[in-house]
Amino acid sequence: MAKAPGLALRGWLGLTRAIGPLLPRHLRKRIARGKEDPVRWREKLGHASAERPAGRLVWLHAVGLGEVLALRGLIAKLAMLEPDLHFLVTSGTRGAADAFARNLPPRTIHQFAPLDAPGPARRFLAHWRPDLSIWAEQEVWPGLVYRIDQAGIPLALVNARMNDTSFTKRARIAALWRDILPRFALVSAQDSATAAHLSTLGARDVRTDGSLKSIAPPLADLPHDRAELETEIGTRRVWLAASTHAPDEAAALAAHARLLQDDPQTLLILAPRYPERAEEVLSQIKAAGLSAARRSAKAPITAQTQVYLADALGEMGLFYRLAPVAFVGGSMGAVEGHNPWEPAQLNCAVLHGPRVANFAADYAALDGAGAAACVDDADALYQALTWPDLAEMPGRAQTLIAARQTAMDGLAADLAQMIRGAS
Repeated sequence: MAKAPGLALRGWLGLTRAIGPLLPRHLRKRIARGKEDPVRWREKLGHASAERPAGRLVWLHAVGLGEVLALRGLIAKLAMLEPDLHFLVTSGTRGAADAFARNLPPRTIHQFAPLDAPGPARRFLAHWRPDLSIWAEQEVWPGLVYRIDQAGIPLALVNARMNDTSFTKRARIAALWRDILPRFALVSAQDSATAAHLSTLGARDVRTDGSLKSIAPPLADLPHDRAELETEIGTRRVWLAASTHAPDEAAALAAHARLLQDDPQTLLILAPRYPERAEEVLSQIKAAGLSAARRSAKAPITAQTQVYLADALGEMGLFYRLAPVAFVGGSMGAVEGHNPWEPAQLNCAVLHGPRVANFAADYAALDGAGAAACVDDADALYQALTWPDLAEMPGRAQTLIAARQTAMDGLAADLAQMIRGAS
């Protein structure tokens, strides 16, 4: 029998009950602004758009693009341990749904997560009837967790990450978290600081297993597109600035201008984190005095192209395969870093800026193994792109990834045991 909700959780449940009737209107407004999928938006109200597969089903939830893609490695391990399993993955954003569709594991269905209100939760659980509910990173909705627990479905929290800022915010409503977190039978943190924060907020027996992003399979390829681009690029030297924001782009373009002085045929593939920023990025490229071809406009790479603007979502597996070295963005400004394991999985040498708090342990491990390197500014980026040592980085990263794969076997085995116990 699930533990009865305490005062703070009862308040949360009452709030979500009150706003429930307003949710359809809210979602329709978001559709009008392009924020929701106009075909699949009812999934967020708990109306499934796919049939439940027969047999045992594991439901995994993460909020956004990187978090959802990180689940693929865990799915692969669970599928090996329990070959009859099916998987349901939920997320909240359109971008995550589109990218995951390009990288869908076998026997896996994607749906948008139900909103944290009684109606959506009830409809979702009644249709899918999961045998295990796995939540990832920082995305934990109290009402949904309570209703899952109430339904007798075992809960696990994996790949958990909580920095000091996030902990301070949650500590303001500590009573709510001390009601919710003990409902998770297994809690796995990425690092020791997160484990300490979760324990303080009431989680039981928190373990530290590292980041799931390190064991995710390589991002999907687009072989036809890659063959066309490789033909257009020919023998030119290529490097990639990946998942960039404005400070990253400023550094990348300045470094590229210097590389062009050394070799006028050098090509930069510039892939902004948010393709909708393409016009802004294009203006930066022009202001730097560089010529660009834009992927969304189907412009070819010609001998005059100095920057290829890769303004497409869900194609990073293609771009990482085209370039031997990737400067991973989000690391020159307040974003505090993006996933370094995606390029490492595809044999890219990894460079990054100094601001990587979101992936501090990951970058520390890669830097320490000589599989990645930090560059503080445009000048350091230019210098790093000329290092002969870059060619050695991918092999070192693969050694580290292999060790991480082995380390995650214990987590997968314990999750599989939870599934067997629920059957």
